[in-house]
This record gives sequence, structure tokens and C-alpha cells, in this order.
Amino acid sequence: MPPTDTERRLCDATARGDWDGQVAAIAGEDLYLAVPQQGQAPLPVYDDPAAGAKCIPVLTRGMLPPWQPQQFFDRVSVEELAQDWPNDKWRLAVNPGTPCAAYLAASPGHRAGWLRVRAQVGVRPGGLLVTHYGGPLHGPVAQGLACGAPIAVHHSVPWNELGTAFLDHAADAETLRDQWSVTDPATWQQRLDQLLGGQFVPAETETALRARDAGAPEGAAGEKPETVGARDAAQAPAVPELVTRYEERFRADGLLPADGRVVSLVALDLAHAVGLVRWGLGARLCAPHQAEQAVQQVAARAREVYGSWEEFAAGYALGRMLAFDNGWFGPQYAEAVHLHRVLTQAPSSPWRGLPFA
Repeated sequence: MPPTDTERRLCDATARGDWDGQVAAIAGEDLYLAVPQQGQAPLPVYDDPAAGAKCIPVLTRGMLPPWQPQQFFDRVSVEELAQDWPNDKWRLAVNPGTPCAAYLAASPGHRAGWLRVRAQVGVRPGGLLVTHYGGPLHGPVAQGLACGAPIAVHHSVPWNELGTAFLDHAADAETLRDQWSVTDPATWQQRLDQLLGGQFVPAETETALRARDAGAPEGAAGEKPETVGARDAAQAPAVPELVTRYEERFRADGLLPADGRVVSLVALDLAHAVGLVRWGLGARLCAPHQAEQAVQQVAARAREVYGSWEEFAAGYALGRMLAFDNGWFGPQYAEAVHLHRVLTQAPSSPWRGLPFA
């Protein structure tokens, strides 16, 4: 089985003998070129007997090899390859030596064809749900990875992958450095612990949501429940008006049921914890066994706070809106609605196929 839809389209085109279809299958996709190690040539040109020519090999996303500590890949596009191709007689080998292989002639006329198809297909958009059929599909690791699915869908990368890269080695390291101030394994672990503890969501709002969800607890012997409830309500911060505005809009747009309320914001931190794990793997700041343990911790933490994917989804959406939209109901809100609908409605979504608990 091809690992993702990209490889399936490529295999189908190759089986038909459809050259334009082969190009169309990869024209909008990220392709991966091996980064040369010290002492190696800048380009990994090799003689391929199947093509009968010298080739430059690239891999589609689903065909990246398992994580290795010193093996890195750069993302390239068909457009970049067409513009910088070094030798008209060489061929482009896509996934060579695999069932999803294709060998593309790269004369000036052929490269002009690549650019033409690229212009027709366009750049791969964000907001796509992608499943890697060779990745975890069931069990605790899959459940943990599903908590990070909104970030994966935002970038249109497989939601269920713990592998060589999230985007690529350089981009993953840059994300950790610029967005999280993470540059080494120690700071990576520190941020992960903070995210698992929900330390990046607004504490006062989180306390108010938890108090509202808990309701009025039973008091000590002889103390009336209504007295306890009034006392705790006075101690807990009020739910901000902005939160209630978002909840009203969420109910209108289907992100909450008619009588639903958000339980907690920590889904945002837990989704980012999964992102941190995957970026850490890509930047080589953690190893696969650490990554698997971490995403299982995410799943366990999510179950402590939420009772369903629907509750988790609403918590993630509200957390994101308070962090990035702040009452504007602008593009960030529109994207949050899109992500929510993809992950709660698509038949292949882990939020529909995986049990939450």
C-alpha cells in the first residue's frame, strides 16, 4: 500500500504510463533531497540501471527513511529543480528502488513541462488531513499524535508520524529556536515539561473554566452546598466576557453543541507538546524512544482533563483564539473553524476513528 495519497497518485500514473500524471503527482509536493555528509559530493548523482542514465534521487514525503541521527534531508520543489538542473542528460529519480519509483527525463523541454504542470497544480495548500499508512494508526502513540493533529493539518503533513522530519531538519530547528527558544536537548525537555503542565495557557482563565466546569462541590459536615458554591464562586475568577463571546460563536458555528461550554484550554499546550516532539525529532534534539514516551504522556494528560475529542477540539480552538485572534474573529478564527471541521467530520480523521480514552 502506498504510504500516502502522493505515492498512490504517482504509482497510478506510472502504471498508466502517464508522464504528465507522474509530474502532476509531485508538482505541488515537497520533495526531499539528501543533505551530503562531510566528504560527499554536493549532489548525490548516481548511475541508475533502471533509468539507463545518471540520476539525481529525490523522495516524496511518505518515502522518507526511518529516523537516523546523522541523516538529513532538504525540501525542494519541482520548480526549484527545473530552474537549477545541472545537466540536461541526467534524469530525476523519484523514490528510486521502491514500488513508487518514477524516472523523469530532464531536458530543457521536459523541465519546461515540469514548470507548466507546477503552474497548473499550484503549491500544496495548508489545511489538508494526511495519514501515513505506515505510521501508528491505533494505540497510545496514535492517540498522543492525534492530539497534535491540528498542527499537522495546518502544515498538511501526516498527523501520525514520528520520523525523519516534520518539515525538514533546518525548518524544524528554526521553529524550535525562534518560537520556543529551544536550542539543545535540555531546553527541549524543559519546554516539553511546561507544555505537559499547561503552563503556557492563561492561568486565570484556565482556573475560571475549571471552577465553572466543576460546579458547586459538597461542603464539610453541616455546611450547606449552596453556601460552599457561593464561597468558591467568590474565590474563583470570573470567566472572561471574551470567552463567553467565543463560546456563543462556537455554538453558532458548530464547534460546540447547543448547550456546550469549554472545559479547559490545555488542549492548546498539549497539541504544541506533540509539535515540540516532532520538531525535536527533526532537529535531532530527541530520539524516537523519547518521542514515543512523550506523545503517550500527552494522551494520558489529555484524558485527565477532557472526556472526548469534541471537548479537546473546543479547548484547542478557544486556546488558539485567545492566543492569536483576541476577539477579532478574523483569519485565525476562519482557520480554526476549518481545522475543527476537517478533524471532526472527515471519515479518515483520527478524532473519528480513534477512541479518546
